[in-house]
Amino acid sequence: MLTQKDRSIIGALAQDIPLVGRPFKALASKLGIEEQMLLERIRDYKREGLLRKYSAALNHRKIGFRHNAMALWNMPEKDITEAGGIMASFREVSHCYARKKAPGWKYNLYSMIHAKSRRECLRVVRAISRRTRCEDVKILFSTKEYKKTAVVY
Repeated sequence: MLTQKDRSIIGALAQDIPLVGRPFKALASKLGIEEQMLLERIRDYKREGLLRKYSAALNHRKIGFRHNAMALWNMPEKDITEAGGIMASFREVSHCYARKKAPGWKYNLYSMIHAKSRRECLRVVRAISRRTRCEDVKILFSTKEYKKTAVVY
């Protein structure tokens, strides 16, 4: 069961951390706890499976990755787990999800690809297609981003 302090820590971890020499010390101070306690709680969350990873999130557009495509795959059910693992292994793929097919909709595996050019996105789709042996793919290129934020719990 999460305590109110745990909720405060998790909420603080979901925000941008201060760009200082000891960011966890600054964060702990803001939370009213010692740095060591904060680090111990983070390790506990990791061990308990509450925290999967903690990492920097870069704005991909600002570092040159201005093109992205959602690839929709019609994958045989028996191959979804293997194909999803293959897709997820590509560094250009940020998200990969399996979903049930809806009536009138044949796609059941989706991968989000980020690249510096449209051509590079297509190269990645072709490489995934070869490795998964799936040629039934539809590619949807993004035309405008309306919202992109991290989920705050």
